Amino acid sequence: MKVKVLCRNPNDYVRETSKDLQRVPRNYDPSLHPFEVPREYARALNATKLERVFAKPFIASLDGHRDGINCMAKHPKSLSTVFSGACDGEVKIWNLATRQCTRTIQAHEGFVRGLCVRFCGTSFFTVGDDKTVKQWKMESPGYGENEEPIHTILGKTVFTGVDHHWRGAVFATCGQQVDIWDEQRTSPMRSYSWGVDSITSVRYNPIETHILGSCAV
Repeated sequence: MKVKVLCRNPNDYVRETSKDLQRVPRNYDPSLHPFEVPREYARALNATKLERVFAKPFIASLDGHRDGINCMAKHPKSLSTVFSGACDGEVKIWNLATRQCTRTIQAHEGFVRGLCVRFCGTSFFTVGDDKTVKQWKMESPGYGENEEPIHTILGKTVFTGVDHHWRGAVFATCGQQVDIWDEQRTSPMRSYSWGVDSITSVRYNPIETHILGSCAV
């Protein structure tokens, strides 16, 4: 007759102090871990990639956002100017040469879904979860002036992206459909819908400026 006994040694699973890591029992039987070698190879490969990410040519990180960054845009005329929009509705303008934030705007309530700069670089557009499109001056307001948008458009649904025409005073937004807007109007000049659930991105072609593309889910 065979008798099997279960043995539980408290030293194997009880922490000595409350600050110790919780001990997790493991069974090292090779038959229970058929993918051990590929898994360890993937871990080593990921560790190597992370080392490369944080090695040169990594220069610096731009810190300042209180929430995650959801979108970014670059200035068409200034290589050192970059825009970032966060999940708390905050937009920051960065100077890459000095690695400093030059301006902070509370642009929307909720996520900033899209950013784009006018082709001449004098203003920029933002869209967010509050169903608005806002146009902002590139220059900071003067002393005593409030940070207010030049133009605000209230839509019927959430906008998920925005892009400006490369030559004219026209921009496009996307969401449930793609809308083409004139900068001086509060209603779209033209709308396109392909029967998809959500259009996540829209971009004008920089060469053939009368063509735009979209990405849908």
